[in-house]
Amino acid sequence: MQVKMSISLLFFLLFLSDLSLSSSLDCNAADRTTLLNIKSELGNPPELSTWLPATNCCTWSNVYCSDTGRINNVYLFSLNISTTIPPSFGDLPKLETIQLQTIPGLYGTIPPSFSKLHKLEILFLTDTSVTGTIPDFLSRTNLSALDLHNNKFSGPIPMSLTKLPRLQFLDLSGNSFSGTIPPGLLHGTDRSYLYLARNKLSGEIPEDYGNGDIDTIDLSHNRLTGDPSFLFGLTKPMTKIDLSWNQLEFDMTRVAFPHHLNYLDLSHNRIKGKVPKSLQDVQLRFLNFSYNELCGELPKGRFMANYKADSYIHNKCLCGTPLPPCKP
Repeated sequence: MQVKMSISLLFFLLFLSDLSLSSSLDCNAADRTTLLNIKSELGNPPELSTWLPATNCCTWSNVYCSDTGRINNVYLFSLNISTTIPPSFGDLPKLETIQLQTIPGLYGTIPPSFSKLHKLEILFLTDTSVTGTIPDFLSRTNLSALDLHNNKFSGPIPMSLTKLPRLQFLDLSGNSFSGTIPPGLLHGTDRSYLYLARNKLSGEIPEDYGNGDIDTIDLSHNRLTGDPSFLFGLTKPMTKIDLSWNQLEFDMTRVAFPHHLNYLDLSHNRIKGKVPKSLQDVQLRFLNFSYNELCGELPKGRFMANYKADSYIHNKCLCGTPLPPCKP
């Protein structure tokens, strides 16, 4: 979780590095009116006490302006409110980032007015009580990062997300999404990240996620089946793979794990075969193969000494250090 939060923060900081905090320039009058409408729709929370009429909204808390005085970032955290997402967000035409995070009293669905936000690049809507499905109209935005983790969304992951040509960070974990994983959710020419953990997803993992420049893939705690071995390979750029708590089946004996990998969790599946010798050349900070059907002697040497017995427990017949010796 800490790694994922730091990646989300990185996207936000990279965005902020392009912002000009032009407090000396008065904000656009229409944007000021819209922000006051948003404040009212949120029930006038005390955290927005600086949002006052006839003042420069570029100096208000929880917003940033562009160098032309247009509001392009609204970030709201830990508000003690009970209401729906303000539809007036759609009346900020230059908005590039919306962050609504750790607001459990925020409920309802994503409002249709978001379809007007053609410049929206980052949407972080996390740890709320927002429900419903992901609306198709989000494909009309310019999203490169979409984080909807720990809400109450349900239904399938819509194919419309594949129409976002710049999307390279997608976190839908901690919801109730069902159905299969659509292929082609991630795009862009830089590192990409896919988090779909703790949902009700089923079916096989699309093979196109074994291609491209994916850094992190976390599909844990779902109902996925099939053979995911196409995700592995010496030259793959992945640093984290978590497929734990699924129903995946494959023979791991000849798998070659990516050299850049530092986190690997394949526990609680139906994986057969032996632990491959290639693992000894991969320096992992976390490894878990427990609760599978693996058998045979564990490889020795190099980085294998870093892993304890709990990385291998509850398999069919694994043996050798750090487990009990193999029987002659």
